[in-house]
Amino acid sequence: MTLAAAAAALALASPALAGGSWLPHAKGSSWVYSWKDSKYNPVSTREKVTVKSAKGASFVLAWTTDGQNNPTTAPTSTGTVSFEEGATGLANTDWTSNAPPAGFPVLCPTQEQCGNSLASTYYNVIWGGRAPVLEEPLVRGLTWSSTGGTQNDVESSSTYVGTELVSVPAFGHPVRAAKIRSQITQAGALGDPYGSGIRTTWWVYGVGPVKVVFDHSGGAVTTAQLMETSLHPQAPPPDANWFPLARGRVNTYRWTNPKYLKTPVVEQLTVDAQANGAARFAVKSVSGPIKVSALYGYAFGPGGLVNLWGSTKAASLANLPKLGPSSLPAKKRRHFFTPFDLMNFGFGPIFPEYPAAGMTWNGGTSGLAYKTFGVTGSSKVLGIETVHVPAGTFRALAVRSTLHQAGFPFGSGTRTSWFAPGRGLVKLVFRHADGTVSDVELLR
Repeated sequence: MTLAAAAAALALASPALAGGSWLPHAKGSSWVYSWKDSKYNPVSTREKVTVKSAKGASFVLAWTTDGQNNPTTAPTSTGTVSFEEGATGLANTDWTSNAPPAGFPVLCPTQEQCGNSLASTYYNVIWGGRAPVLEEPLVRGLTWSSTGGTQNDVESSSTYVGTELVSVPAFGHPVRAAKIRSQITQAGALGDPYGSGIRTTWWVYGVGPVKVVFDHSGGAVTTAQLMETSLHPQAPPPDANWFPLARGRVNTYRWTNPKYLKTPVVEQLTVDAQANGAARFAVKSVSGPIKVSALYGYAFGPGGLVNLWGSTKAASLANLPKLGPSSLPAKKRRHFFTPFDLMNFGFGPIFPEYPAAGMTWNGGTSGLAYKTFGVTGSSKVLGIETVHVPAGTFRALAVRSTLHQAGFPFGSGTRTSWFAPGRGLVKLVFRHADGTVSDVELLR
């Protein structure tokens, strides 16, 4: 049996960035927004948003225009919007409100029993992209697709543009926000031109959305901004993309081990499919004593970077030691065949959602990862280091793992992996407990 054939989800509780969230929801949190529409609601309308309930990863926000000293011509509105923090980020799970004001475009095929509306701040936030509303972690180059509306008939394609300073009335100074641009398309509704367009949303870490501008295809513009809040802005977490999952990316690696690989193994790894925060890597041999064809699945989300699955077919002239766990029969012992086998081995995550120097996590003696590999140990983010490999010189994130696989010295030892922004794994050194060293370097 190959190492990858039995690999499954290795996600464990990852060391989260302490005290931070793109949409905090502690009891007592509150926000006041003002929104208007250039054509259908030219009067600035204030809405107060509070936390109605929260349990585990799920929470409900409620809004109302009551008591906000709005002009008599402003629309009245009350409603709730439900969220869940899941594997791909922040998702909207439900919403309720009174009907939109008369005269607003109908965002359904018929006017009767239409459950769609854009007559509130949070309706503009979740429109066209509910699962997720905000994909996490926010890293450079991130794009995602989503759907929304009562019948999931509204489509969106969102891009994380980066961070920038934005000014809103809630704060006396500009604050740094993550900027998300979404192309939204609705087809089949009476008010299609209003349901389609380009929406830009600015999210502040520790606060939530602070500004929304929706340029509707029909010409109207909806604008919402944060007027007051009980929360305080925090610096956004680093957005370096340490392991790109973009389709078409190709990395070529050289793997050496002076004792077991008299000739280096050279293999090419290509991202050949990508969707919803996950990607598939295809591996093929270039040269050396191992001939391999392999596929691996990875996901990068709030649980960090995890290996989801793997499938490998290999033939080897190299006499690499077999691996455990001891519960497997001898004829089904696993082997390392690719650089990703060396990287995945043990327990997850490979690194946390927002890795920072000093973060640590452990591999336990229960769960799927332990049943798969039988490995215990711990991992630590060392920080940013300079590494030199044939592909160039990189400032890379270093992660060190101490691994123990009982009875198998080649599956035990210390592994250090280096990940460069925009390239992924660029170097790996596995100092096995049998005294040998496997060295992986990015060639190109």
